[in-house]
Amino acid sequence: MTTTADEWGLHEGHFWLRDRHPDRPVRFDEATGAWNVYGHPEATRILGDPKTFSSDTARTLPPEMREPTEGNLVQLDPPVHGKLRKLVSHAFTPKVVADLEPRIAELTGELLDAVDGRDRFELVTDLAYPLPVIVIAELLGVPADDRHLFKQWVDQIFDGSRQFSLRDRSEEQERDLAHVREQLGHLTDYLGEHAAERRRRPRADLLTKLVEAEVDGERLTRTEVVNFANLLLLAGHITTTMLLGNTVLCLDRHPGWFARVREDRSAIPAVIEESLRFFSPFATVARVTCADVELGGEHVPEGELLMVWVAAANRDPRQFADPDVFDPTRDPNPHLAFGRGIHFCLGAPLARLEGRVALGMLLDRFPHLRADPDEPPRFLPSPNLTGVRSLPLLTSSG
Repeated sequence: MTTTADEWGLHEGHFWLRDRHPDRPVRFDEATGAWNVYGHPEATRILGDPKTFSSDTARTLPPEMREPTEGNLVQLDPPVHGKLRKLVSHAFTPKVVADLEPRIAELTGELLDAVDGRDRFELVTDLAYPLPVIVIAELLGVPADDRHLFKQWVDQIFDGSRQFSLRDRSEEQERDLAHVREQLGHLTDYLGEHAAERRRRPRADLLTKLVEAEVDGERLTRTEVVNFANLLLLAGHITTTMLLGNTVLCLDRHPGWFARVREDRSAIPAVIEESLRFFSPFATVARVTCADVELGGEHVPEGELLMVWVAAANRDPRQFADPDVFDPTRDPNPHLAFGRGIHFCLGAPLARLEGRVALGMLLDRFPHLRADPDEPPRFLPSPNLTGVRSLPLLTSSG
């Protein structure tokens, strides 16, 4: 049977979007040398126990393939993780995020003004990418006008369509990794120059706070500052870009809910949460076992790489009734799209706010908004991400 995922040409690894469910929640993959975790309770356990399941996945790689992880919150464990996270957690408190709403609405209005009067526009280029990247660039203190550079680098970082393997280090994989390192190098050099400038001339922005911050009485190194800023810039926009595109696509494919949201904007938050479960942007996260463990009926030795497929866990029928049905009335909806535990996405409140404001204003401006049936969406090619790269939209009732 042909599914929507097949119709749209999504990566073949996105089995959960093809109404398929693994017969076991945990399975060793001989091809990659990693353990795949598909179950919701197993994923929840892993993400909530950093003592047993480490985020320092670089330890599983050969020395020549390891990248510096200092300052990269995603790959740090306690206590260093907690100390560094506190440095910027104040910038994402509920009050601080709520106070950003007027600026988010202003930017959304300006971006929609630019496409007003057209009978069609492209969601990612015209709104879903520029909105969050401008917001996070302004918070960090880097020029939002450089967003074309960020997009160029980020697109190429996530352009690979091959699944990483610990065992099969083919020439193609080596070339992919070299290309990713090159693009990351451009981004880190860019942020490093801005960090150096803040040391000379401090400003009232997040980058200055990172440069001036101290942990255990010592300033952060250049690598720590750059990796920290890099993560904020990347995660600070790509999450919202995918969230907004995926939510619009979910509504377009479920016209009953699209009609309800057009009539009642209070339904938007629940629609966003269900789209996060149904079309989880970050399909997988990685962990490493710090001890021998029993997981999902399997014995997993110490030092093994775990690929936690949160997108599949969000379709686990043991946790979600009718998991392949888009149902914003789910309550509770304990999806794992933003993670769980100490690594819960720092920018989740901001992404939710940006999605709510942008979607509401989009529907206010274009009440007949719909996907172009003659030009289907294009998706990111990575097996680890689920998000539209391009989503052409029509503004007329047709």
